[in-house]
Amino acid sequence: MKFLVVAGFPESLLGFRGPLLERILSQGYTVHVAAPDLPMGSELRKSIEQQGFVVHEIPLRRTGMNPFRDLLSLLALWRLMKKLTPDAMMSYTIKPVIYGLLAARMAHVPKRYALITGLGYAFQGGEKPVWSRQFLRGLVQRLYALALRGARKTFFQNPDDLALFHSLNLLASSSAAVVVNGSGVDLAKFVISEPPKSVSFLLIARLLGDKGVREYVEAAKLIRREYPDTIFNLVGWIDDNPDAIAQGELEDWICEGVVKFWGRLSDVRPAIESSSVYVLPSYREGTPRTVLEAMAMGRPIITTDAPGCRETVVDGVNGFLVEVKNVSMLADSMRHFINCPSDLVKMGEASRTLAEQKYDVHAVNEIMVREMEL
Repeated sequence: MKFLVVAGFPESLLGFRGPLLERILSQGYTVHVAAPDLPMGSELRKSIEQQGFVVHEIPLRRTGMNPFRDLLSLLALWRLMKKLTPDAMMSYTIKPVIYGLLAARMAHVPKRYALITGLGYAFQGGEKPVWSRQFLRGLVQRLYALALRGARKTFFQNPDDLALFHSLNLLASSSAAVVVNGSGVDLAKFVISEPPKSVSFLLIARLLGDKGVREYVEAAKLIRREYPDTIFNLVGWIDDNPDAIAQGELEDWICEGVVKFWGRLSDVRPAIESSSVYVLPSYREGTPRTVLEAMAMGRPIITTDAPGCRETVVDGVNGFLVEVKNVSMLADSMRHFINCPSDLVKMGEASRTLAEQKYDVHAVNEIMVREMEL
């Protein structure tokens, strides 16, 4: 039996989906993975192959809407599936879901599944987005509706995304939908640790506007006027995305001393251990993996009362929920931990308990394997 996973971001295959792929492998399947940027001999490809997975490189760009390139991606996926004849497949993130499911339907793959890990740039913005984003949003919605008609089951990582897809009629009436608690977190790998004595903050994210990076920096500026020694850690990288933070903007923050920039990390645990409070002022998520990792390591969370984020915090118990784009409210929540450092341990322990009860990666994967009837 063969199971194919289609991804747009190759690092996520082990980082986010590794335990799920291992669980599928244990069911007796040969697990194939298809993603871009996995040339023969590359270190990442070797790492994936060492885990027992069969790797296929595909021509797929995560961002951009070039019709010719996207058609080539669709045809490449169709050829791959015709050659492999997998018994089941699953894809996640926008382009792999759309083109992966369309190709799987054309290739007559018996079991087809989609995992909606977030809605991305096309779904973000206010009530009246600029015309380019509005056009992109309409196009993505039509493609989603077409692709998801062929899904046996669609997994969502929060109930708000499922409700939105239903309201937009993006799910076929015959397609089952299941909400799972994100990607889960490995509680044995991300273990609770004592926070540093000096209160410090941390954000880990792709450096996009929609992740709330600018709000994090503006709140840091407010706090540092009162408490100039407070450290604001930032881990991430500038993504190829229309909403990306400019390189010059990042360099200004570093030069001003507003943030301590760690760059991109393959292992985020040292950054979490070095910080007291984890902050994610995102506008919308599927379920933010970095929040789960910080919770598992016993850190209080400050995040937004937004889809995908609000599920991770019991307000006042393991952290605080703030309004999207509300810098003043964000700074007030940060200020609370500076003035009440005893809450760091209490709320951090509550985060770990919530992670154990709700976000254990093995429990999440058991639900997915069962729902996929593997």
